[in-house]
This record gives sequence, structure tokens and C-alpha cells, in this order.
Amino acid sequence: MVVAAAAPKLSLQCEAIAGDTCTIRSLDWDRSRFDIEFGLRNGTTYNAFLVRGERTALIDTSHAKFRDTWIPLLKEQIEPTAIDVLIVSHTEPDHSGLIGDLIDLNPDIEIVGSKVALQFLQDQVHRPFKSRAVKSGEELDLGTNPESGIQHRFEFLSAPNLHWPDTIFSFDHGTGILYTCDAFGLHYCSDDVFDSDPGAIAPDFRFYYDCLMGPNARSVLQALKRMGGLPEINTIAVGHGPLLRHHLSHWVNDYREWSGQRSKGESYAAVCYLSQYGFSDRISQAIAHGIGKAEAQVQLVDLRATDPQELTALIGDAKAVVVPTWPAEPDGELQASIGTLLAALHPKQLVGVFDAFGGNDEPIDAVADQLRSQGQKQAFAPLRIRQLPQGSDYQRCEESGTDLGQLLTKEKAIAAMKSLDGDLDKALGRISGGLYVVTASQGEGESQRRSAMVASWVSQASFSPPGLTVAVAKDRAIEALMQVEDRFVLNVLREDNHQPLLRHFLKRFPPGADRFAGVNVLEGVADGGPVLTDALAYLSCRVEQRMEGPDHWIIYAVVEQGNVADAEASTAVHHRKVGNHY
Repeated sequence: MVVAAAAPKLSLQCEAIAGDTCTIRSLDWDRSRFDIEFGLRNGTTYNAFLVRGERTALIDTSHAKFRDTWIPLLKEQIEPTAIDVLIVSHTEPDHSGLIGDLIDLNPDIEIVGSKVALQFLQDQVHRPFKSRAVKSGEELDLGTNPESGIQHRFEFLSAPNLHWPDTIFSFDHGTGILYTCDAFGLHYCSDDVFDSDPGAIAPDFRFYYDCLMGPNARSVLQALKRMGGLPEINTIAVGHGPLLRHHLSHWVNDYREWSGQRSKGESYAAVCYLSQYGFSDRISQAIAHGIGKAEAQVQLVDLRATDPQELTALIGDAKAVVVPTWPAEPDGELQASIGTLLAALHPKQLVGVFDAFGGNDEPIDAVADQLRSQGQKQAFAPLRIRQLPQGSDYQRCEESGTDLGQLLTKEKAIAAMKSLDGDLDKALGRISGGLYVVTASQGEGESQRRSAMVASWVSQASFSPPGLTVAVAKDRAIEALMQVEDRFVLNVLREDNHQPLLRHFLKRFPPGADRFAGVNVLEGVADGGPVLTDALAYLSCRVEQRMEGPDHWIIYAVVEQGNVADAEASTAVHHRKVGNHY
């Protein structure tokens, strides 16, 4: 059953997924931004679930934008006063946006969630409600449905930091369904309730992991370990995108492999944030994502929800610590956490600071001075956010994280350069290529994100349609603007006049710097990015596929547009001497 919402770009879907169990999916077809301002290519969904035993449980709600249609659809399925329990997987507004409405309709409903989730919820709904805090191993028995004979017994698993500190998983022993909210999800909107087309959703599944779950790889591994203690799981009911059933082992193994790779070694950066304070969580995610792009280890740490002993260990063991500004007058618990943080720092660590933009922040310079007074070196220049964070601010934060990640992996990178056999290294270096500048641009005004890089690993890859491949190092800032369906411009440098452009784009840019300052460009000529006036030719391309290599993404793109400035000139060619570093 599909019910159209009032707005043409929003719709609802209600489908049975197991005995006595249905999902109410809110389909947000055209949403283009989420969380840390990473772009969505295929919209998203917000999934809720209704389970009927002797008693009835609702798992999560929806985004407030669906209020006018979601509540009536719920009433078609069940009278709200007949819902006994609301299980809150976590309290981010896209899943909890209608909890207040539900309490108004049913003041006797019992809300079940983690202790931290219930604390957060009190600050969100501003209404009294019945509640029960649960943790790993505790259960909720809905009893046996008299018609199906299925006993719906829920077991809870704590899953903090996936991707909020309040997250819990819930497993229905009666149906074998594990409800995980954000974990294992993906931003992908379609009428397919399940993962029937893995090839179509795989890129979004990986992109979602990299942005939201990767910075908490250690927490992912802990959650996977807890999942291993459950009976057979036949479905993972996620909060975003299609439910995972037909290819379940594939998706779980992906999480295990990716998280294992990110958790190798002991050196990591602890990126701290304050849940439900300003933009602290989103900015911290952008920084953490940038660190991860440099193949460095990272761990997000919520200063509000992490207990003192764990906070001391996470901060004390980290090689770098990134801290947000905090309220000028923090409450008692937060003041204690700040004291624990400061006490756990030691002089050998790198320390960075960012504006939380919470409205009542301690000045960033005061926080930075307080941290540096203990002898720490600066990880990056203080990240000052002077307005509501826009795309360019998140890009600057991500690039600062990448710079920090490169510092953390510097010794590893040097060792890798020396690891290849001398003869092999020299032979590999004899592979030559042209010289190009890849440019990309997204958004407008303050939300605009632009970047560029020098490329030589470029090759035509198909005739029909015309296509090419570009190898992009994982820690390149432009990589974030070259996701599937993104557009970019390949500027071909000319042999007789390439040195000025080469020198300009090879220099190291500080985070957030305008890479095109001082360069003559043509705007609006090609879809995807600026065209360099002094380039020999340009090709406007659309990303069709991405293949992951050990340290590069191989981007296959369809060429949609192009032109040559001088038909008689030749392409600049790059000859290397070694083959194990640029």
C-alpha cells in the first residue's frame, strides 16, 4: 500500500515485512543534504516499524516534515492509544520528530530507550512521559500474538556512537529481525522495501559508512561482536533506505572488513563533541571524516555521554585530540567531563579546537589557550565558525581533518615509499601520463564547495558512450565532490604553457583556501566545475562508477561535453622517476 503525501516529493509506504510486523517508510525523494552536509544522490527514507504481540510496540517515528500524512497513516493501521510501547533506537530528529505528537495522542505510552536517549528526549519533547531505560542484555516481552502464535520477545544491545551516543539495537526473537536505526543504513529512496538490487545501492551503502560509521569503526566492531551473540538474524531493519534481507551476509561482512581496516594499529585521533549542542556533532563528523580519508584512525567521543573512566582512557591513549568550544557556563556534569578531558591530556599530543556554534560558547581562543597551556602542539589552526555552518565551512573542517590525518600517518607514508624493490620502483615509474587539472564545484554562495587537483593517472576507458578513468588519492579534498552522479571538469594542460598552472595547483593549500585565486577561469562554460582559461582543452564529465583501490579511488566517468582551444598544440606529458609516490 502506497499513500501519497501532500507534497509531491514526499510519500509514504506501509508494507508487511514479517509475521505481525509492518514498516511505515517515509520516502523523501529529493533530499539532497544530510548530517555533515555530504550530498545525497538518491534521496533518503525514514523507516518506522509496528510489531503486534499480545501488546503492540512501535519502533521509532519519522521526520516532522511528514506530520500531516504519517500520523493519519498510523491511525489507519492502529489506534494510537492501542500502542503500548515506543522503542526509541536513538533520538536524532529524523527518527524522533513525531514522538511529541504520539505522546499527545497516547499519554500512557511507555517509551523504552537507552538512559542517554531518555535524557535527550526530555529536552526535545518538553512533555512528561512514561519511560524505561534499558541496556545490553535486557528484554521486553510483548507476548504471543493470538492469531499468528508468534512470541515477540525483544532483546536490546547497546550500540553507542552508531552514530549517536544514545543508540540501541533491538532484536525480535520471534521474527529474527534486528532493528538498528542508523547502523547498516544508507540514504537511498526507492519503492523497494528490501535490498533486491545490491549493485544499485552498494555505492550509497559505502558512502554512508564512510561518512557516518567509519569514524566510529571501533564502536562498529563492538556492535558486531554483540550481534554475534544473537540467534540467526534474517533481516536488518535499518532506519534509512531499503531493509537488508536478501544479501545480509554481504553487508555485514562489508562492515566488518571496513571497520577492521580502519581500526588497525593503536594511534588514533579522538574527536570530541557535545551532543545536542549547537553544530558540534556535525562539525566533529566532518573533521573525523577528513581524518579517515587520510587512512588515519579516528574515534568520536561525546563529552556529555562518555563516563569518566572511558573518557580518560580515550583521551589519554590518543595521539591527537580535537575539542569543541563548550558553553560559557557548563552544567555540573559537563564541567566534570571538561575537567576529566583536561586532566587526561599530555604534552606529546596534537590538539585542535573548533567552534561548536552553540550560541553561548566559551571563546575559541580561550579554549585553545587553556589546552595549549599544558604543552600540546597545535594540530591545525582554530576552526572559527562565524555563521550557521555552510557547505564551505564543512569543507574547511574536513580538509583540516585530512591535514591532521596526514600528520598522524606521516611515518607510515615514508616507510611505504621505501618498501618497494629498487628495480621495481624504477620500472613502475617509467609509466608516463598526460598532465591535467581536475576541477569540481557544487552549490552556490556560502554553501558552495569547490576544489581542484593535478592529475596524471587519466585514461580514456570507453568509446560508446565516451568515458574515461581518473585515479584520485583517498585523501584528496576533491574526492568528496566526485561521488556517483557528481560532475567534474578535466582540464588538459598544454605542453608549451603548463608550468604556471602546474606550480599553482601543486602547492599546498590551507584548509578552506580558494584554489582558484589568481588563476584565470571561465565559469558556467561546463557542468561540474571551472574551465581553466589557459588549458589546451576541457572535458565535462559525470561520475558513473567508483572502484576502490588500496590508496586511490578509480573514477569512471562519462564525458558529456568538451572543446579544444588550440587544435595544433600538444598535451603536456609527465615522466616520473619512481613508482611508489608522487
